[in-house]
Amino acid sequence: MTGRHDFWHAFLSLGLILASFQLYAAPKAELWPFWQASNESNHATIDHQPWQTILDRYLLVQGQHHLFDYQNVSASDKHALKQYIRALASLDPRDYRQAEQYAYWVNLYNALTVDEILDHYPIRSITKLGGIFTFGPWDEDQVIVAGKTLTLNDIEHRILRPIWQDPRTHYAVNCASLGCPNLQLNAFTSANQEQLLDQAAKAFIRSPKGVLIQGNRAQLSTIYQWFSDDFGGEKALFEHISQYAPEYRGFTGKIRYDYDWSLNQP
Repeated sequence: MTGRHDFWHAFLSLGLILASFQLYAAPKAELWPFWQASNESNHATIDHQPWQTILDRYLLVQGQHHLFDYQNVSASDKHALKQYIRALASLDPRDYRQAEQYAYWVNLYNALTVDEILDHYPIRSITKLGGIFTFGPWDEDQVIVAGKTLTLNDIEHRILRPIWQDPRTHYAVNCASLGCPNLQLNAFTSANQEQLLDQAAKAFIRSPKGVLIQGNRAQLSTIYQWFSDDFGGEKALFEHISQYAPEYRGFTGKIRYDYDWSLNQP
C-alpha cells in the first residue's frame, strides 16, 4: 500500500512539475507600463564595471560554451556582486535613456541569475530552484527597483521583450544553463550593446546548441519554439536565422527542438 501511495505521489509531483515547465516555457510578452518612461535628455551612464570584474574573473570559454566558475567565486566577490545588484536597485532606470535602460536590465537580470546560483550552489541545474512544484526561480521575488518588486520573469517578459521588441534579447539574458545563449564576456553598456547583441546572436546560431542542420533535418534550440512569435513566427524563423547564417536561408526540412538545462559550469 505504501509503495502504491509513493508511486502516485511521485506521479502527481511529476505532473505538477511538467505543468510548471509548460507555464515557464512560453511566457507571453506583457508590457508593464510603469517601466516605459525614459529621459532621453539624460546622457549619464550607469557603472557596470563591478559586473565586468566578476565576468573577467569567473567566465571561461570552452568550445561553444561560456562557463561560469561558480565553485571558485571568493567570498569577497560574492559580496561585491550583491553590492553591484544593490547599487543598480538603488537607481530608477526611468531616469535614463532607453539605450542605458536596456543595458541596465540585461546586466541586472544576468547578475541576479548568477547570484541566485551562488546562493544555492552546488546544484546541477537552475531548474532545481524555486518552490517544490515550480520549475526554476523565475517567478520568485528577486529585487525591488523604484518601489516595485521584480522577478526575473518580470524583467524579461514584462520589460525587456515588450518595450524593445528585439528578438536578440533572447541571446542577451542568460539562464545559467548549457542550452542557453552564452553569458557574454562583456557587460552590456549603451555603447556596446548593438555589437554585443549581434555577436551573441551570430555565436548562438552558429553553435550546435543553437542551430544544427544535417541534410533536411534541423535541430534547433527550444528557445525558437518557446518564443516563436518574437522571431516572426515559425514560417519566418529561418529568415531570422539566415541573417547570421546565410547558408540556412530557405530551409524547409524537418525540425526538432532541444535544450540542455545542465548548469553552465566547468
